[in-house]
Amino acid sequence: MTFEEFGFKSKLLNAIKDAGFKEPSPVQKEAIPVVLQGRDIVAQAHTGTGKTAAFGLPILEQLELNGTVEAVVIVPTRELAVQVSDELFKFGRFLGIKTATVYGGSSYSRQLKHIEHASIIVATPGRFLDLLNNGQIDINPAFVVLDEADEMLDMGFLEDIKSIFKFLPTNRQTLMFSATMPKEIKELAKTILNNPHFVSITTGEVTNKNIKQYYYVVEEHERDDALIRLLDYKNPSKSIIFCRMKKEVDRLSTFLVSQGYSAKGLHGDMEQRQREEVIKSFKGGNIEILIATDVAARGLDVNDVSHVFNYHIPFESESYVHRIGRTGRAGKEGLAISIVTPHEFNSLVRIQKSVGATLESRVIPTITEVKEKNKSVLNEQIANQEISEQAQLMVEALKEQFDISTIAYKLASILFEEQEVSGRENIGKGPNEVNKLLNAYREEKNSNSRGRGGRRSSGSGSRCRGSFGGTRSSGQRDGGGDRKPRSSDSRSKPSSSSGSRNR
Repeated sequence: MTFEEFGFKSKLLNAIKDAGFKEPSPVQKEAIPVVLQGRDIVAQAHTGTGKTAAFGLPILEQLELNGTVEAVVIVPTRELAVQVSDELFKFGRFLGIKTATVYGGSSYSRQLKHIEHASIIVATPGRFLDLLNNGQIDINPAFVVLDEADEMLDMGFLEDIKSIFKFLPTNRQTLMFSATMPKEIKELAKTILNNPHFVSITTGEVTNKNIKQYYYVVEEHERDDALIRLLDYKNPSKSIIFCRMKKEVDRLSTFLVSQGYSAKGLHGDMEQRQREEVIKSFKGGNIEILIATDVAARGLDVNDVSHVFNYHIPFESESYVHRIGRTGRAGKEGLAISIVTPHEFNSLVRIQKSVGATLESRVIPTITEVKEKNKSVLNEQIANQEISEQAQLMVEALKEQFDISTIAYKLASILFEEQEVSGRENIGKGPNEVNKLLNAYREEKNSNSRGRGGRRSSGSGSRCRGSFGGTRSSGQRDGGGDRKPRSSDSRSKPSSSSGSRNR
């Protein structure tokens, strides 16, 4: 299927082409025709599937451009408001459509001025409700969108949303998009939508099938060492590390920078200007690692995030879904990695059951494995490297002092020295230990079930098959993933943390 089949205006099709969209994603195929028919819709699809275009394109197609606000999009965070506004502006630029972004922490007067000339408002619930309550705006939108509805529920905006709809016209088309469908969201849909069409692109799993999900079992004191080892082995091009608390973000970002990594933190205590600068640097490739809390990263839309790391696994399955949804976007493959301790098995099991996904156990790579991988990647890069004129001149100059073999040995030694791997050979639990933990966990569950009068599971005495992808995968070593050599200027002083390394 192509976008031409929707019957869009030529100017809109040109913008879609310029944006690099070649064919509609599954949620776009399902939702766009329904929206064009004028029906309300409830769409459940995981993050990174093109939901903004799914509601934005059919709305842009139908705007009359009558000099008033014709559409309102309500989103949970400032960052998402900016991203959605930018994307809608990008799609509508040939149509002369203007958008206004409304969120807290910015000038009221400036936002009101933008609203005067806008066809679409993209707003966070708190600031938008303030403007409505104070009578500062009087609008009659034909289209209202709730984007990331479950995130707004998690952030406590449910009552604000209900209040907002009291100000909106009853004769409107309402579109709701959400990655998960908790009971409260279903109840909200009944009150604000009129005979909606339901679209679900989850096929039993609420996480993206393009995302591989692994977990590593370590002791609490090994988290930093495990993270460093995984970063060195996986060598992600662009990654996000999620922490539960702001102080963890600050400490971990300082630690990673001290190890020579290009990293910055993002959390709610930062000023809006600082947050925007960090996100801009991350999107632009000026930093490779973003360390963030859940709230700060909600709705963050960066298509080339290769890895997501859970420094601590979240308490809620919805948070897990949104975290790992930052990778594997726009049809690309992604990798989600969780670092857990034996005490966190309950949370891990609950998340796996809730999201319907398989989390496979892996073992932290050893120093030997990291070195072998580095050597393999270097061999391949050397084989494929073109010889530059500057390199030829350097070698010719060196040949006046050394024979060619000595020159090659010295250059190779420099490269390997830059990739020094320090710390203990083994970090975390090995495959046998992980299997013992899984079996002990299963036995404890069966014992508790029998104590409550429940019937013993027929598999209680067997190895813990089925949990976390089964025992076969629990002993697997990591493999794959390209590693690029570090440049000499990326090295820094070693951290006081045991097992860390220069980078």
